[in-house]
This record gives sequence, C-alpha cells and structure tokens, in this order.
Amino acid sequence: MLKGQQIALLAIEREDLKALRGWRNNTKFRKHFREYRELNSELQEKWYRESVQNNPATMMFGIHRLSDNELLGCCGLTYIHPVYRHADLSLYIGWKDAYIDDEGYAREACELLFDYGFKDLGLNKIWTEIYVFDTKKKELYDSLGFRVDGILRQNYFHEGRFWDSYILSLLVSDWRQKNSSLSGRKKSLVSNKRRKNVRKI
Repeated sequence: MLKGQQIALLAIEREDLKALRGWRNNTKFRKHFREYRELNSELQEKWYRESVQNNPATMMFGIHRLSDNELLGCCGLTYIHPVYRHADLSLYIGWKDAYIDDEGYAREACELLFDYGFKDLGLNKIWTEIYVFDTKKKELYDSLGFRVDGILRQNYFHEGRFWDSYILSLLVSDWRQKNSSLSGRKKSLVSNKRRKNVRKI
C-alpha cells in the first residue's frame, strides 16, 4: 500500500474490475485513452490476468479514499523498462465522472507514484502521451513539473478529424529539484511562524 494524506494506492482486486470497466467505457473518458474499443468482461479479465497479475513491466493500483476506502479511480506505471529505467504513467479518477478531480485525489496519486517510481523502482524518467484536447491532464502534469518532449502530429482520430498528441516526461532530476524547492518553502514558512511566536512571547 502507498499511503498519502487523502488516498492510498492499493493492489487492484478482481472485485474492482466491474467499476474499472464502467469507467473505461465511459465515453467522456474513453476519448482520452489509447483503447478505442468498448471493453467487455472478457477483455477486462484478460487485462487483469495478463497485465496486472503477471506482467512485471506493469504496476497498476486502485485509488482508494482513506476516510471510507471508496474506490475512486486507477493509476499506475506501465512499460517499465529495467535497463533504460523509464515507465509510462496511467491515471484517471472515475469518482463522480471527474476524470481529473478538483479535490486533489489525482494529484496525490501522481505524487505517490512518483515517490514509488523514482525511489523504490529506481526510475530515471516517467513519461506519458496525452492528446492535445486533454486539457485537464495537461494542466495537472504541467503543475507537477512535466515537460513537453515532442508532438506527434495527427496521431489520433476522434470526432471525424485527426489530432496531435503530446509526449510529456518528468526526469528524476526535475522531480528532486521540485521537491527540494517545495521543502525549502515549507521550512521557510515554519521558520517565519516560529519568529512571530517568539515576538509575541
């Protein structure tokens, strides 16, 4: 289990598959995924058996709210390369059809995955592909320090036209620098509070 402030990332159980399949087949979500087909129970079971349970290059998690253990969505690292030490990021929040929520669940899921990927798995890079109309993920990933490595032109067909896609990545050096900066700000805030308390005394 990877535990945060609001959520925990837990191993996906067979009982989660029905909810995950419903979210994957949600037309609002599916336009953002590489999988263009409607998933039936057989395909979902095959994914669970072959990828989740038996593929060492795939680490998928259910996103659960700590307060009530409700399943909120799914995330993970796929195509994990043991030599080149990079992996593809997968993420969505199915709860309330959010896709990417405003409560911070998706953000914290990413932060937990990055900590796990860079520290425990020894990754050097976490990358992802998103389509140019996926503004919610683009805004989230930008705020987390991802950079645009390139654009794949007319790489996806949707609603009668072709769309470009972004290739985004976060290096471990970028992640450490961002964390170091945030840690420095927190220490500064704590120091300022202590000074104010001393003055009051």
